Parts: sequence; structure tokens; C-alpha cells
Amino acid sequence: MPTHKAVQVPNAGASLTLTDVQTAPPPPGHVRIAVAACGVCGTDHAVVNGQFPGMTFPVTPGHEAAGTIAEVGDDVEGFTVGERVAVGWFGGNCNVCGPCRRGKFMQCVRLQVPSWHYPGGYAESITVPATAVARIPDGLSFAEAAPMGCAGVTTYNALRRTAAVAGDLVAILGIGGLGHLGVQWARAMGFETVAIARGANKADDAKALGAHHYIDSTTQDVAAVLQDLGGAAVVLATAANSAAMAQTVGGLGPEGELVIVGVSYDPLPISPGDLISGGLRISGHPSGTSRDVEETMRFAVQSGVRARSQELPLAQAAEAYAAMEQGRARYRMVLTM
Repeated sequence: MPTHKAVQVPNAGASLTLTDVQTAPPPPGHVRIAVAACGVCGTDHAVVNGQFPGMTFPVTPGHEAAGTIAEVGDDVEGFTVGERVAVGWFGGNCNVCGPCRRGKFMQCVRLQVPSWHYPGGYAESITVPATAVARIPDGLSFAEAAPMGCAGVTTYNALRRTAAVAGDLVAILGIGGLGHLGVQWARAMGFETVAIARGANKADDAKALGAHHYIDSTTQDVAAVLQDLGGAAVVLATAANSAAMAQTVGGLGPEGELVIVGVSYDPLPISPGDLISGGLRISGHPSGTSRDVEETMRFAVQSGVRARSQELPLAQAAEAYAAMEQGRARYRMVLTM
């Protein structure tokens, strides 16, 4: 049987190791993708350290893969060998559980995630359910498409599902791997865009990404500044900091919404009384389906939004992962095959 290169983690917390693995043909309902690029996401830390339930090792990390369909399994309709495609956090759904039957595919009780439920994209080849596949439009390279499968769709999909309309004040909390895309999407959607981060050193970057306003949360009262600007219709919280999220609630305008995509397991220090009089809402937002990923990529082509990323070859996956984990990435790392 032929083989391909893949990065594996032999046990929780171990080093990333490049190795040869067998390249099996895709089973029914699946396609095999020859990977050209794979993004390095902060959630990969949880995979490498075995923090998701039911994980088995060795694992191959990576849930932001882009490449070309190399093989199509039986019972797959609509996809052919040679198509440029991507797969992200949404790695397949069952279509038979209660949430799926209601069209809530992101809440599928058998939702699959690359790297968690099957080998991920730090590899020359990945085999995925056909339901996970998103077509890459002309105008996006593989390296540009890869981060759209998680970071891109998470922030784009979160913003477009709010009640905000063009001209509304929309704030992005955190200007990192997710937030730098959130700022760009918000500007492209016609919102008056506010970037919120720690320290004055991120102000120039925020403005270059499209922010009309910058708030340094270390020296300014975030809620007061947002209210001075008219009150935010939406705050998109990409920073995984519960206290920082709570500090934005007072800056929401009437019936404003705090949308959380940054994962933190610390309690939110917010009282119900802070929400009631203003009719405020707090919601969590997951990533997005393969269709959402396609629509994200099409809007990226239309608007010019791109992830700011650094590329390294697959053989340097450990270095790329370390740059992400240590906060040295600016703003995303992408592995190329």
C-alpha cells in the first residue's frame, strides 16, 4: 500500500513527529484529499494534549486543510477528482440525529472534527466525509483557503448571524488569530468597526486591518468608550478571557449582543441585572458547516479579506505549532506540503 507523510503525536503532550503512514482508499461516503496547506489553530493545543473526550493516540493534528480531491469513495455525489476543496472544524455530520433533522448540523450529536475523530491535516493526505467538503473558489490559494475552514468561518459566520446592519457600531474583542479576521470582516460588512485589545502597540495593526476605532483595555474603560461612541450593536469576543468579555457588556447599546467565539471555561462575571433593562443578549457561536465555509471563502474573494499568515513546510510542523502556542505567530501559521 502506498504511503504519505504525516505529523503524529504518539501520546498526550508528546512532541510532533513526521512519519510515514499508509494511504488507504476512501471508504463509502468519503473523499481523500491531497493536502496542499493546513492552518495551525489554537485548538490544536487541546488535541496535542489529549484534552478532548474519547481521544485515542497517536493523533495527527490539523482541522484547517485545503487541497485537491485525489480519490472519491462509493456513494459520493457531486464531487470529482481534481476539485480544489477545504475542510475545517466541521468534519462531517450524521444527518440522522435530532439536531441534524432540524437542520442544526453544528450541533450534530455525532459531529466529527478532523484530528479529534479522525487523522487531521498536518499531512500530505486526509480522508474526510463528503459532508465536510467545501469547494474553494477561484481567487484563493490553498494557503489562503486553509484558515477559512475554522478561523475565517467562525468569525464571519458569527457576525453575519447577528442583527447588526451596515453602519452599526460593532466591536471585536481581541486582535489575534481570530480577531484580526473579525476586524476585517466587520469593516467589509459596512460596520463602524472597533478593535479592543491590550496595549497601545496593537493600535496601528488594528487600523491597518480596517478598524475605525481602537480601545486599549489596559488604559481605557472599555464600556465607557463604547458608550461614548454610541453603544455597540454587537461585541464579538474572540479573546478567551471571561473577565475581558464581561467588561464589554456595559458598552452594548439597546438590545445589543455579546457573541462569544473565544473558548474559556471560566465563569462570566455578569449579573442578570446587567442584561435586563437594556434587553441585552449573550450567545455562544460555533464554527460553521461546509456550506458556511464555502460562503466565507466566496466573501473573502469578494471583499479582499485574508488571514495574515506565515507559511512553513510540513517538515517544520513542530516549529509552526510552537510559534502558535507561544504567541509568536502573526497572526496564523500555515503548513504547506
